[in-house]
Amino acid sequence: MPTHLRRNILMSALIALAVAIGLGLLSDIRAVSASFGTFAWAVLPAVIGFTLANYALRWLKWDFFLRSAGMGGGVSWWDSVLLFTSGMVMAVTPAKVGEVLKSALLRRINGTPVAASAPIVLAERITDGLAMLLLMAAGLTLYAPARPAFAILLAATIAGLLVIQHQPLMDRSIRLIAHAPLGERIAPRLMTAYVSMRRLIHWRILLPATAISVVSWFGECLAFFFVLQGLGVTEEPLRLLTVATFVFAASTLLGLVSFLPGGLGVSEASSAGLLVLLAPMAAGPATAATLIIRFCTLWFGVTLGALALALFQRRHRKTTAVAEEPTPEPMVP
Repeated sequence: MPTHLRRNILMSALIALAVAIGLGLLSDIRAVSASFGTFAWAVLPAVIGFTLANYALRWLKWDFFLRSAGMGGGVSWWDSVLLFTSGMVMAVTPAKVGEVLKSALLRRINGTPVAASAPIVLAERITDGLAMLLLMAAGLTLYAPARPAFAILLAATIAGLLVIQHQPLMDRSIRLIAHAPLGERIAPRLMTAYVSMRRLIHWRILLPATAISVVSWFGECLAFFFVLQGLGVTEEPLRLLTVATFVFAASTLLGLVSFLPGGLGVSEASSAGLLVLLAPMAAGPATAATLIIRFCTLWFGVTLGALALALFQRRHRKTTAVAEEPTPEPMVP
């Protein structure tokens, strides 16, 4: 693994540790410790199982985008799995933008320009965001103050999709960039990325991809449900599942829009706070539930990503350097 990547992961891990200690101190660290002591670890296989189901379905979406964009040439199913899983090592980057690492690795396999394949990562984030909004909507009756934020996020997402689909507007914007300093170098890559992005968010691709996202992320909501049960929360199961779904989706979205690495701090604080309000739980068990689900989702994924990246590098160790990206036709101003 590259040195800078190890350094970034270590820095994020230290931030996560600081967040955990801070939450523990705010919640009464003895109560958090006691909650870990009473946690029914027998539910852990279910938690990990639903998390793995989430990863499997998200890989299916990644592969669907890859093939739909016509960039899967020479990529075996095992290469596709390694590409997707390797990207998870970058889940602790702001809004997961570091997952563009998958594009760099894809280029090593079949020479696809990074600018052409990077929009797949953006399409993944868009469909993940739509899925989280839909899952969050299922629990809006539990917490009325969240409705304005939900409406704003939904409106912003729809507006963004409409803007991307408006080709004349995007063409004019890229032409303006072409006339700016260094624009002649940036604009062709932006045009390449835009052509790929517009293809990926066509409704025939966007709808099934979003459906896969809803099912996959619901898997992690189920994982959270089992964590809450493992901590002895005795709410009626359907209500507890609704709470788990709403809290997980809302805290994940807040972490995403915060643009902090992995949403660290924001996701944990919002999750623990919402559990206290809605479960309802004491602060200690709520913090313990948050730390357990974050370890079993975010940090479990980062660990798998590091292993997959090592396997990918070993598998493609002898891959020769790929030719430089072709320069697109200059745009007419």
